[in-house]
Amino acid sequence: MSTSNRPGADATVSAVSTAVTGPLEELGLDLEAVELTPAGRRRVLRIAVDKDGGVSLDDVAAATRAVNDVIDSSDVMGEQPYTLEVTSRGVDRPLTEPRHWRRNQDRLVKVTFADGSAVTGRVLESDDERVRLDVDGRPREVTYAEVGKALVQIEFNRKDRD
Repeated sequence: MSTSNRPGADATVSAVSTAVTGPLEELGLDLEAVELTPAGRRRVLRIAVDKDGGVSLDDVAAATRAVNDVIDSSDVMGEQPYTLEVTSRGVDRPLTEPRHWRRNQDRLVKVTFADGSAVTGRVLESDDERVRLDVDGRPREVTYAEVGKALVQIEFNRKDRD
């Protein structure tokens, strides 16, 4: 979870994360990120959610209601005003959990390894410890421990294989 550099922001993000995880799980959603950033006299609380099969607008609306109810019935945000934004996990977020790889099966990803080298390949399959990629027509197995950073690549003109 990320925060701003303001004092108390880490504690607030941690408290919000703890408070909203259960209600989001009841909706079938995973909490992906909580960010708290200053915006003038207010703060912006951004909460990213995800689930297998992707997040719909109805899911975001239900998550917004659930998060709002939890925050309104507690003091996790304190007295300072804030704006709540609930969103789906964007493609610009790194793949950091096994579920991220699973949810991006058949997508093109760029994997940068801890040593700085990189490959781009299509996710064929994954489990809790590794992913198998198609790199230029050849399978390559990569353990998550080897990955420094991994990002989904946007494909505008992908031709489906038959």
